[in-house]
Amino acid sequence: MRHGSLFSGIGGFDLAAEWMGWENVFHCEWNEFGQKVLQYYWPNAISYDNIKETDFTIHRGRIDILTGGFPCQPYSAAGKRKGKEDERHLWPEMLRAIREIQPRWIVGENVYGLVNWSGGLVFDEIQADLEAEGYEVQPVILPACAVNAPHRRDRVWFVAYANGSGQTDNCGTNIEKEGEIRRNKESNVSGKLRSNGDASNAKRNGLEHGTKPRELCQSQRETRERIAGYAKAEGWTRFPTQSPICGGDDGLPTELDGITFSKWRAESIKGYGNAIVPRVAYEIFKAIEAI
Repeated sequence: MRHGSLFSGIGGFDLAAEWMGWENVFHCEWNEFGQKVLQYYWPNAISYDNIKETDFTIHRGRIDILTGGFPCQPYSAAGKRKGKEDERHLWPEMLRAIREIQPRWIVGENVYGLVNWSGGLVFDEIQADLEAEGYEVQPVILPACAVNAPHRRDRVWFVAYANGSGQTDNCGTNIEKEGEIRRNKESNVSGKLRSNGDASNAKRNGLEHGTKPRELCQSQRETRERIAGYAKAEGWTRFPTQSPICGGDDGLPTELDGITFSKWRAESIKGYGNAIVPRVAYEIFKAIEAI
């Protein structure tokens, strides 16, 4: 499977694709810190920055799965919820990329607040847009604690399948163009990626295949009790006075936890806050590959 990511951040989707054994063909991220992380761990992938200025047509018909956690700030309860009036409303740019790339599968992600912003206007619009492009769409709400992460973190995931449409191989020179872009990239030293373990203990080696994620959290009280239980079991002694959320807990590179340079330390914290939990994406990816 060939994977491309948009709004890539520090590579949550790319890491899950790596666990699947898929090829990370390209990523697209404008943030300088995110770019450094992505280029360090995936130096052979094509690296794009500003999605508004990127032409993705060289990848048309050659990407099996396109992912993107398009910016959540316009819909998040933690922000002003300006929605489509916010300059960070970038779903239209992701839709343009989808039209240019025509992937077989799409996995989009955003905050739970997208579901009820303006009566679900954008939530419905995204599904209508994808259906208009010939995709079958299924949105699902999945929290991070469903894969045993020590926090709830509800997110809406859009899983869409082209069902054979838009997959004509009409760009015979695309592979050559991709190779040319790669040859023009500066060389980087590849880092060592974290193993694909349970999100509650990312230091485990390997993955317990065939096991099912624990049941989804049903209430705030139950959620808090379960998270507290995970925290105690896994040794997070400062929970809940200090959040246990960090790279090691959520499957992301622990090297980002130890950054002391003030600018990049702030960027690493922001990167964690904006990142998806890779193990959730991994469960979606396993279902896609099974299909």
